[in-house]
Amino acid sequence: MSGPSIVVTRRWPQAVEDQLRARFRCVSLNESDVPLGEAGLHAALREADVVLPTVSDRLPAELFEGGVRTVFLGNFGVGHNHIDVEAASRAGVVVTNTPGVLTDATADTAMTLLLMAARRAGEGEREVRAGGWTGWRPTHMLGTHVTGRTLGVIGMGRIGCAVARRARFGFGMPILYFDTQDVGPDRHGIPDARRLDTVEEVLESADFVSLHMPGSADNAHLVDAARLSRMKPTAILVNTARGDVVDTDALVKALASGTIAGAGLDVYENEPDVPEALRALPNVVLLPHLGSATVETRVAMGMLVLENLEAFLDGREPPCRVC
Repeated sequence: MSGPSIVVTRRWPQAVEDQLRARFRCVSLNESDVPLGEAGLHAALREADVVLPTVSDRLPAELFEGGVRTVFLGNFGVGHNHIDVEAASRAGVVVTNTPGVLTDATADTAMTLLLMAARRAGEGEREVRAGGWTGWRPTHMLGTHVTGRTLGVIGMGRIGCAVARRARFGFGMPILYFDTQDVGPDRHGIPDARRLDTVEEVLESADFVSLHMPGSADNAHLVDAARLSRMKPTAILVNTARGDVVDTDALVKALASGTIAGAGLDVYENEPDVPEALRALPNVVLLPHLGSATVETRVAMGMLVLENLEAFLDGREPPCRVC
């Protein structure tokens, strides 16, 4: 393929957009940064050789039905559960993602949420901004200790391992984890980390639980009311994985009833919609999907999309092929 037509669904960092313009002649950028929506994505798949979506673009099976012109989808992000990859594959579309380059940024965000929830930082900032702070006092807005407390990690992939290392070596936190694979110290780098046999065992034993499993139908509502009830009433849940791995209604009830002490969330089931019932709770920290939001990381993600695309165009195997 020479001179492919390329549609970029959202604004990308300027450095990456400049590279797109420099390397390819027919590039349609989204200057307004308004989501294309279903109709726009449907049109893009039928009019462009290459579509470069983000994790906020929904590409269900029906968008691929009836034939598409697109032969390459370069996803800006690691997660690809927003794309029906089986339907894409049937339509002859190669799909790639951007793993690895956002590990540290997302792990930092998980630790940020953990610390904010533990020390009630969101509540404290809101009080100061509202002019409600009356001064220091011994019983004001007491949180919970982090150093030395036990962290449970569900999903010991790249990001889960990075969070575990930060917690163990930065805060002296013992690490428990569940993963379908036996991830050893040669990968996570923590000799005394303990793998437990079930998610429930981790939830029952940990003071903080950080979620890092991939989004998939199998993991939808993995953390539901029954599993939340297994956590300590003093425990805090952190989710930087995918919004749908937690049952939002069950989480709201658990936070409101004191089943768990708090939560820190960066992802949601129906982004960007966050239920008012969740927003109203004082004991949850809510971030707008900032996991990979550093200049360095977002540029690296975009450059990895280009690396995948150029490999495909050269007839080589893309390094981050999903299907």
